[in-house]
Amino acid sequence: MTLDAPLTTPGAPGSADSWLVALDIDGTLAHEDGSISPAVVASVRAAEARGHRVMLATGRSWGATHIILTALGITPRYVVCANGAMIMRHDPDAPDADHGYVRDAVETFDPDEVLRIIRPHLSDGRYLVEYPDGFRRYTRGMTEWDLENAEEVEFERLMGLPVIRVVVVSPEHDEAQFSEIVSAMGLHQVAYAVGWTAWMDIAPLGINKSTALESVREWLGVPTDRVMVAGDGRNDLEMLAWARDRGRAVVMGQASPEVRAAAGEIVPSVYEDGLSVALDSLP
Repeated sequence: MTLDAPLTTPGAPGSADSWLVALDIDGTLAHEDGSISPAVVASVRAAEARGHRVMLATGRSWGATHIILTALGITPRYVVCANGAMIMRHDPDAPDADHGYVRDAVETFDPDEVLRIIRPHLSDGRYLVEYPDGFRRYTRGMTEWDLENAEEVEFERLMGLPVIRVVVVSPEHDEAQFSEIVSAMGLHQVAYAVGWTAWMDIAPLGINKSTALESVREWLGVPTDRVMVAGDGRNDLEMLAWARDRGRAVVMGQASPEVRAAAGEIVPSVYEDGLSVALDSLP
């Protein structure tokens, strides 16, 4: 792999003044409707113009992530998708480039066992699996998700091939009920995060945003005290802990008490352009 050459220009990527800045999307960059405040877009672009390596670290698939890069007007070297199970690398000249990026690192797992464990507990659940090439299969009722490049199938057809993530939604339960059910399932062979409503994102065991970002940090040669992350959800907890001790771990003001407790610093909510406060504080 060819990495960025070291730079010494003050403020340039790779210099002592440059930070690796990893941003969650939903609830951090983007509002619930997917829109991004012009003030936040301006702060992202200004931070990059000052020489910082601004990238995304999201639970979204690549198909739902590259549109955010376009909206922000940035082309980072790396992008972390699927909660760390996929790292995209900017390589527009590659023959298999997808919107200028290639799949640089992919972690998969066999979904069969976890689906068989979950199904008896959530017989009316809605399920989605995502494959390394970005294609997805989902069961009836999965209406709240971006379903481009996807097909509806019967539950049994979700099994049989390695995946990078499994998503489970249970409209019959509230968040507390769903969390209790998930805790009783005994999911020991995968990593998972429960969302603010009754949905769960399942990844390969030991894989999360922090593991992917540590790889990116090493590839780019960024010191651990020059890392800043920003997030608002439970799937950001490992990322926040990873950055907090020596770098900066920023949590949005609307986050739950559990996530706020993981913060190194708390900024105003996404609706108040809190991310701009953090980005504008960078040198």
